[in-house]
Amino acid sequence: MRGEILGVERRRFWHDDEKLEIVMSVGVGGASVTQVAQRYEIRRQQIYAWRHDLKKKGLWSPDAGALFYPLDIPVAAAALVAQPTVIEASKPTAVEVRLRGGRCLHFDSAIDPGALTGLIRAVEIA
Repeated sequence: MRGEILGVERRRFWHDDEKLEIVMSVGVGGASVTQVAQRYEIRRQQIYAWRHDLKKKGLWSPDAGALFYPLDIPVAAAALVAQPTVIEASKPTAVEVRLRGGRCLHFDSAIDPGALTGLIRAVEIA
């Protein structure tokens, strides 16, 4: 009996450091999960599974590389005092705020402070 292998062997072994490199490359330079999966010739679901496994092992954190800035908004004072409008010449950036209970807010840095305070209150009450 004679056999012939057609196509590329699809079963590959990936070390944790290789998986971590691939998972962390998502978002770099705007690369989506689909683009990274195509680059490494794997399925998108594989990246999500690796992300889950690496997080379980403590090797990857979604907060890795995140910048945290202290934000002090007095609850009582923010509602009563009108905030002066500051015109920024810089380009607005994306901001993520993590609240109690695992809730996250994603918004633009150009958001009005009063609107942000109201949004945080609404999410905290819900």
